[in-house]
Amino acid sequence: MNGVYRLNPHRKKSFLKNLSVNTWIILINVILFFVFLFLINLKVLTLNDVAIKPSNILQGKYLWTFLTSMFMHGNFFHLLVNMLSLFFVGTFIQRILGSKRYLGFYLISGIFAGLFFVLFSLIFPADFNAYAVGASGALFGLIGLLMLLTPNLPVYIMFIPIPIKIKYAAPGILILLWIISITANVGIGNTAHLGGLICGLVYGIYLRKKYKNKIKMISRQFS
Repeated sequence: MNGVYRLNPHRKKSFLKNLSVNTWIILINVILFFVFLFLINLKVLTLNDVAIKPSNILQGKYLWTFLTSMFMHGNFFHLLVNMLSLFFVGTFIQRILGSKRYLGFYLISGIFAGLFFVLFSLIFPADFNAYAVGASGALFGLIGLLMLLTPNLPVYIMFIPIPIKIKYAAPGILILLWIISITANVGIGNTAHLGGLICGLVYGIYLRKKYKNKIKMISRQFS
């Protein structure tokens, strides 16, 4: 009997190939967080290169940050909270939408949230020279979509020990974050969150009209 263990050269490739789109998004978020942080510490990049800053965007500068800002976070705790939320919410929605549609919607939600943040900086001057980073805008897009696809889905939020229906939990989280940012003077991209939520609601309305019977079935199944 030959005691040599033979490695399958296709094993690693098949493992990576079998990862879900949502898992890839999470992995890219984690990897780019450390890559961007490393390059910023080395002064190869600056925050202007990776984060959305309305004053830059409105001058036509750093337009790529609509995308890079979605994969950068303020600190490790910010990254951890967003990735844990994305793991649960994103996995669920990907099963409903399918991989390609989910990826497209995720990216569009994040970009729209960034646009919303930039446009509303003209109304809220405090945000005009502020930086925005994180997956929260795209995440709120997913949450907004859930509000219309599965409005009675019970979810747990923060430290509340009882489940709350998503149609109440989603706006509740948004309001709570807004209160925290005002009372504790914490820099939270509330308008970006709102933009993502609106994007999710709009897409949810579209899906409910186009796939009326399927959405009713999904809603009943997860009520």
